Amino acid sequence: MPWNKLLLLPYLLLLCWMLLYSAHAVILVWLHRRTPAPPMPPPWPGELPTVTVQLPIYNEEYVVERLIAAVGQLEWPRDRLVIQVLDDSTDKTSYLVGLALARLAAAGVQTQHVRRLDRTGYKAGALAHGMGQTNAEFLAIFDADFVPPPDFLQRALPHLAAPDVAAVQGRWTHLNRDESTLTKSQAIAIDGHFAMEQEARYRAGWLLNFNGSAGVWRRTAIDAAGGWRGDTLTEDLDLSYRSQLAGWRLVYDRTLVCPAELPSTLADFKAQQRRWATGSIQVARTLLPAVWRSQRSLGTKLGATLHLTHYAVHPLVALTAVLSVPCVLVPGLHQPHGALWQVMAPFALAMVGPTLLYAYARMELGLPLAPLLHDLGPLTLLGIGVAVSNGKAVLLGLRPVVREFERTRKLGDLPGAHRHYAMPRDRLQPWEWALALYCLAAALGLAWSGVYAVAPFLALDAAGFVYVAWGGRPRRAA
Repeated sequence: MPWNKLLLLPYLLLLCWMLLYSAHAVILVWLHRRTPAPPMPPPWPGELPTVTVQLPIYNEEYVVERLIAAVGQLEWPRDRLVIQVLDDSTDKTSYLVGLALARLAAAGVQTQHVRRLDRTGYKAGALAHGMGQTNAEFLAIFDADFVPPPDFLQRALPHLAAPDVAAVQGRWTHLNRDESTLTKSQAIAIDGHFAMEQEARYRAGWLLNFNGSAGVWRRTAIDAAGGWRGDTLTEDLDLSYRSQLAGWRLVYDRTLVCPAELPSTLADFKAQQRRWATGSIQVARTLLPAVWRSQRSLGTKLGATLHLTHYAVHPLVALTAVLSVPCVLVPGLHQPHGALWQVMAPFALAMVGPTLLYAYARMELGLPLAPLLHDLGPLTLLGIGVAVSNGKAVLLGLRPVVREFERTRKLGDLPGAHRHYAMPRDRLQPWEWALALYCLAAALGLAWSGVYAVAPFLALDAAGFVYVAWGGRPRRAA
C-alpha cells in the first residue's frame, strides 16, 4: 500500500476528532436552550459575613491604581471588608500600590500590602500566602486588568448562602472591545464562553470552572479541596475541579458582570493563550482520571473531558494542514465522487459549532448579529494562526514539569504603553511562516491541478498563519 494512502486513516481520525469539539459546542447550545435558568437567590440572610478582596499582581504599574480605586468603592460594611494586595512586583508597581492603599486607608478602608521573598507557586502561591494573613469567611479575587462595579459583592455573596456552594463566578465584559480587530475577536470568543458555555454547563449540572478573576470563594471549600496549588499554570481550573470532585458546587451568574481589559497586542494574546493551553492540559492530565472514577453521569464526564482538552484542537489544526497534501495525492480521491469529499466534510462541519455558539451568545446578550459577520473572519484566522503556538503549549502540558508563569501585560489607558514592555522574541514564528508558505503553495498547486476540495481550506490555513506570524512580531521597549 502506498505511503500516502497509509496517511489517509489518521488524517480522517484527526478531522473527526476536530468534529467532536464542534459537536460539543452544538450540544452546549442545545443544553442552554432546553434547561431554564436557575432562580436568583434572595439577599444574604442575617448579619453580613467578612470578606477579603485579594488582588494578586506582578509588575502592573499601568493598571494597579485603577484596580485598587475600583475595589475601594465596593459596597460592603467597612468593618467586614479588607482589601489585600498580593504584590510580587519587582518594578515601581509596589510604590504605586503603597500610594493607592494609603488613599483607601484615609477613607476608612482596611488594607493589607502583602509582599513575599520570591514568587514560589506564582499566582497560586500568592493566593495561598494571602489566605494565611486573613481570617475572612469569603475571598473575592480580581486580577489586575479588572474593574469590579461597586455592587459586585452585594450581588455575589447571596449565592454563597447555600452551604454547599464553594464559589460564585461572574461574567467578564470588556473595557476595550472596540480598540482593534484583535480585541473585537477576543470579545466574541470570551462572550461565547461566558454567555453560552459557562451558562450551559451550570444549567445542566456539569462541571464548570472558576475563571481566575471576578469571583468569590468560600474559605472552607478551598481548604477542603486541598488549597491552592502551583503545580499547574491554571490554578483556578485546578481548584475548581478538585472542589467539585470533593462534593462542592460552583455557581455561575451571568448577570454578575465585571469589565476587564483584553490583551492589546497579538504577542500578549499568544502569551495568555499559551498559559491557558498548557494549564488546561496539565489539569486534564492530573484530574481526568478522578473525574472518570467519580459517580458523575456519563454526559458530565464526556463534557468535562472535552472541556479540559479543548485546546487540543490547535495541534489538530496544524497536523491536518501538514497531512492534507500527501493525502490528496492518493489516486482517485480528488474525483467529484471520490473519498476526499467525504474526508473533508468533517473539516467543514468543524467550523459550524463554534460559529453557532458565538452567534447564539450574541443573541443571548442582546448584541446585534451583523458585527459578528464582519468580525468572524479575523477570529477564524486568529484561531487557525495560533495553532503552532498553542500546539506546542498543549504538548508541554502533557509533561509533568511545572512551567514558568508567563504573565499577560496590561496596558491600561496609557497610549503606547506597550512600548515600555519588552517582549521576548517568539521562537515559533519561523514555523508559522513555514506553515503559511507550505499551505499557500499546496493550495495554489492543488487548485491548478483541479483538486478543489482541499485548496480553499489550505488557503484559509495559510492566511491564518500569516495573520498571526505577521501580527505577532515582538514590540521593542522604549
